[in-house]
Amino acid sequence: MAFSPEHVIDIAEAVRAARHDGAIWSVNSEQMNVNLIRLRTGATIPAHVNAELDVLLAVYEGEGELIIDGETIALGPGVAVVVPRNAQRSLRCGRGPLVFLSAHRQRGGLMPQ
Repeated sequence: MAFSPEHVIDIAEAVRAARHDGAIWSVNSEQMNVNLIRLRTGATIPAHVNAELDVLLAVYEGEGELIIDGETIALGPGVAVVVPRNAQRSLRCGRGPLVFLSAHRQRGGLMPQ
C-alpha cells in the first residue's frame, strides 16, 4: 500500500465536523486498521470479547471508563491502553465527546463477529 493523503488527519477538524457517533475517520491498510472514534456523553460500546487480536486505544478528548475483565480504567486525554485479545471489554463515555484512536492489525470489520 502506497502512502496517500487520506492517511493524514487533522483530528481537531475531524472532531469539529463530526455529527454522528462511531468511526469518523478510518484507514485500513494491508497490515493495520486505524479508526478515530467519537462517542457522545452517555454512549456505550457494549461488553464483548475479541478473540482475534490486541487493540490499542489512545484518548484524544473527553472522559470515560473502559472495563476490561471487570477492571475499570479511567479514560481521558493522553491515556493509552492496550486491550488484550480474549479479554471482555466495554466502554462508556462520561463527559463527551469521547474521542479516541483505535488501532490493531488488519482484520475485517470494526467489531468482532
